[in-house]
Amino acid sequence: MAENKRDYYEVLGVSKGASEDEIKKAYRKLAKQYHPDLNPGDATAEAKFKEANEAYEVLSDSEKKARYDQYGHAGVDPNFGAGGFGGGFGGFGGDFDLGDILGSMFGGGFGGFGGFGGGRQQNPNAPRKGSTIQTNVTISFEEAAKGCKKKVNITRVDKCKECSGTGAAKGTTPETCPTCGGRGQVNIQQRTAFGMMSTTRQCNECGGKGKIVKNPCQKCRGTGLESKAQTVEINIPAGIDDRQALNVSGGGNPGINGGPAGDLRVNVNVRPHPFFERDGFNVWCEVPVTYAQAALGDTLYIPTLDGKVKYELPAGTQPGEVFRFRGRGIQQLSSRNKGDQFVKIVVEVPKNLTSEQKDMLKKFNDSLPNKPKNNIDDGTTIGEEKRRFFDKFR
Repeated sequence: MAENKRDYYEVLGVSKGASEDEIKKAYRKLAKQYHPDLNPGDATAEAKFKEANEAYEVLSDSEKKARYDQYGHAGVDPNFGAGGFGGGFGGFGGDFDLGDILGSMFGGGFGGFGGFGGGRQQNPNAPRKGSTIQTNVTISFEEAAKGCKKKVNITRVDKCKECSGTGAAKGTTPETCPTCGGRGQVNIQQRTAFGMMSTTRQCNECGGKGKIVKNPCQKCRGTGLESKAQTVEINIPAGIDDRQALNVSGGGNPGINGGPAGDLRVNVNVRPHPFFERDGFNVWCEVPVTYAQAALGDTLYIPTLDGKVKYELPAGTQPGEVFRFRGRGIQQLSSRNKGDQFVKIVVEVPKNLTSEQKDMLKKFNDSLPNKPKNNIDDGTTIGEEKRRFFDKFR
């Protein structure tokens, strides 16, 4: 139940006025802390990871975030989508401007059926493409890299089933407008200083539709349209990036007078990964090793998008050194080629050493040949290595 959920801002540990970057950084920190790969078999960590994912999915989406800020969890609950917060029109019974809806659908600027806006008049019976529907989807870093299928909730305007889209009550049909003869336009002649001028304007009698509904359908109130909440499945291609959009041709609102359907535009949000960073189609990550591992070499198991890969760390590896795994990156859009994965070695310096460990480390340091002499002996002389360093710096 929504009332049992924690506040999403509290989950991520950010304020309500947090920026997009602050929300992203907070999520990434939690994801790294509770990621199942880093906490195998820990049910509590898994639950916190899912909770952080849910919070980020809402707060990273400006539309969902606005609804959440206004209505709380109910504003982003899909069970409320058709009836209130999610955008259903409730059979056109709510508070909305039907002229705006029809104008966006049919490209006309209906102005509440009173008249078209300026510009060239269109044939009201000509085929016209339906309007575009927009929605958002949030996916994981791995889903963006490999592609996936996702279900999204949309509200599509369609023909009213009660009247089959005519707008007229059952047993009746719309009548041809007697004023314009079904053309939707009338010719007006005016006398001016330059003589008689003839202009064409929208018919006020029928509102430019060419037909008049005397007995409107009670369900759609004569519009011939009704809204429907639907769930559709979309294919998200491998390689898509954060803030990119998919265009599903024909997935939008239906056309009018036999025109083609509009498109469905899906804005994609990609959750950041706890330890992978994306650079184009390449992937970067940092792998921590101990000083002994860097000095002596070791067998490492490097995380990749395809699972862990065995890697022999060479002896004498230096801090910040980068290794490349070809073809272990992200698949390029509309291609089978993949980017590479780059692994940066981070040497961890131990803290809180015991006295025994300190003595051992000091003896080891004293045994090193040609070690840098960075101390100033008497305040006037410095080691040769440090002198060379300052010479380079100058």
